[in-house]
Amino acid sequence: MKAEDEWWRGCVIYQVYPRSFQDTTGDGVGDLAGVTRRLAYIASLGVDVVWLSPFFKSPMADMGYDVEDFCAVDPMFGTMDDFDRLIAEAHRLGLKVIIDQVLSHVSERHAWFVESRRDRTNPKADWFVWAEPKKDGTPPNNWLSVFGGSAWEWDGTRRQYFLHNFLASQPDLNFHNADVQDAVLETVRFWLERGVDGFRLDAVNYYFHDRRLRDNPPLKRRLGNDVPETNPYGYQDHVHDKSQPENIAFLRRFRALLKEYGAHAAVGEVGDGDRSLKTVAEYTAGSDLLQMCYTFDLLGPEFSAKHLRKCIEGFETTVRDGWVCWSLSNHDVPRHATRLTKNNGDPDRTARFAILLLAALRGSICFYQGEELGLEEAEIAFEDLRDPYGIRFWPAFKGRDGCRTPMVWKHDGHNAGFTTGKPWLPIPAGHAAAAVDLQEDDGTSVLAWYRRVLATRRVSPALRIGALRFLSSGTDVLLFERRSGDEAILCAFNFSDDEARVRRPAGADKVFLAVGGHSIGTKTLTLAGRSAVMVRTV
Repeated sequence: MKAEDEWWRGCVIYQVYPRSFQDTTGDGVGDLAGVTRRLAYIASLGVDVVWLSPFFKSPMADMGYDVEDFCAVDPMFGTMDDFDRLIAEAHRLGLKVIIDQVLSHVSERHAWFVESRRDRTNPKADWFVWAEPKKDGTPPNNWLSVFGGSAWEWDGTRRQYFLHNFLASQPDLNFHNADVQDAVLETVRFWLERGVDGFRLDAVNYYFHDRRLRDNPPLKRRLGNDVPETNPYGYQDHVHDKSQPENIAFLRRFRALLKEYGAHAAVGEVGDGDRSLKTVAEYTAGSDLLQMCYTFDLLGPEFSAKHLRKCIEGFETTVRDGWVCWSLSNHDVPRHATRLTKNNGDPDRTARFAILLLAALRGSICFYQGEELGLEEAEIAFEDLRDPYGIRFWPAFKGRDGCRTPMVWKHDGHNAGFTTGKPWLPIPAGHAAAAVDLQEDDGTSVLAWYRRVLATRRVSPALRIGALRFLSSGTDVLLFERRSGDEAILCAFNFSDDEARVRRPAGADKVFLAVGGHSIGTKTLTLAGRSAVMVRTV
């Protein structure tokens, strides 16, 4: 395989949440034309790929993750011509484009579900997961929805329950039906024909369910990363409602379709608790499944040398053939400048430390719009919430809107340059001080640091695709070497607030990227608290 065919290996992905990126119509919601307008900015960051969150036709009950038509652009975001222009401009700038494919479920307004719920004998009657109630009228089993309550919703017309792993208005497709698989793959083909370079597969391990609808057993120990502790979903061991073995054959069909169109790639989102790495290994084995996956291991509150090493070594030892995509933030979790800053620490320092760490890891990396500005999590009042997840579990869980507020382009512009209308979510006053226009002119800004780090990574085979080898270090220090051919780089990250010393390998004396204070002695490397360095060793 040619190197250019594996463009996804070691790539840098920039996630765009279109409704919060740039509005061009004044309706307060970002759109595809706005993304196109800002593509030159995205390219200037030094990224390789743009990931677009859903822009398909949708009633927006879950902000577009409830798809009404897989092959149409929602008028809120523009037209298909707008999408085509976006693809053309991205490619002109040397950027790949991957789009979010939400295949496990649809909106209740989707034509497939409208037909399926009509009666039990129509051509699509078996396209969704329908089940009889128990004798007492209760749901067929104990499965729970990620968004709270039972995963089963009663339909009075069919007099049956249908399965929904998320909102009740997001019925799950029945992937055990071959016709469903065929139909879904045709929607994927539609976007391949329009020039997309790949896909991010939402909830990729949710496609299949246990045919026998067996109850999930209770979880023997609590998990902290998949869902907040306020959600009873975390009390079950989800062995029957997701991650079923039949998914392997479908992913093989998906990859075969990609191969028809040349060098295209897919990254799967895997949320499977402490089985996530095992699932990633299964989904990326060989050359006929997914190229890469990401898990929720780095998207939770834990941020320590011990945790990072456990995650990295777990991937390296479990996932033999596949490739991982690391990220610290996305549209579903609190921004890491807030989440990972300890004890009234400096969010800017966290932002700089975090991108240097991501750039040092073996794998592809993804960061979310606004990370490069060091944006912190926004505080959203209950009356301003739009996220159904947050509304459901308020006040114990405040939802995901705090990371979805609009981008800030101009510090003194109306609505920080995002829209001329009323933004769909309020823009925190503090965010304007981190606007792009201010940071563009500041060589010491977080934005400038991101560009420097990503430019370094782009020209370094060791950082992009090289091997990773851990070295002995203190409890709170992550110390490893990246190597490819004649290039070797020592990477040292002090996660503690206290000064730390580590043994310096011979020749490791050429610091070229650093966050915080450091010094190099004859035999030791000294790092101030929450500091990090990259040192060339040959």
